[in-house]
Amino acid sequence: MSSSGRRNPSTPGTAAPRPTPETAGPRPARLTAAACLAGLEALALFAVGVYLLVAGLSGKPDDPGQAEALGVTVLVIGLLPLIAARGLFRLRGWSRGPAMITHVIGLPIAYALMSSGGALVPVGIAVAAVAVAGLVLLVNPATTAALGIRPPGTRENG
Repeated sequence: MSSSGRRNPSTPGTAAPRPTPETAGPRPARLTAAACLAGLEALALFAVGVYLLVAGLSGKPDDPGQAEALGVTVLVIGLLPLIAARGLFRLRGWSRGPAMITHVIGLPIAYALMSSGGALVPVGIAVAAVAVAGLVLLVNPATTAALGIRPPGTRENG
């Protein structure tokens, strides 16, 4: 029996093979796009984190210590979509949750950016577009099937 508790119905007592990129067939284009969007979010978070860290170290902000701490925090938070993107590319079902969390968190950030006015409005629109597109791609039936996620209310055979 595997760690997921599944058995291969063809051979009693053996674990069901886990889908991998080699055995699961072609990765749906929507899943690839979702992974790319998660990777893009990670890149954006890393860029903001590095900017804040450098600004804090160079002494430009009012409170350099706060900017440095925020920069490190944003860099660490950037790991979440990066790990999710890697998991999505490798067809890992667990990776959909972190990717969805990242997109959902992007929505209030986009709202705050759009509400601030000025040059940040287009940035807010871009963040909102990426967040909504990512969520749509992640809940797509082809994506959930490729990740081995069953719809609610369905049971495994056996």
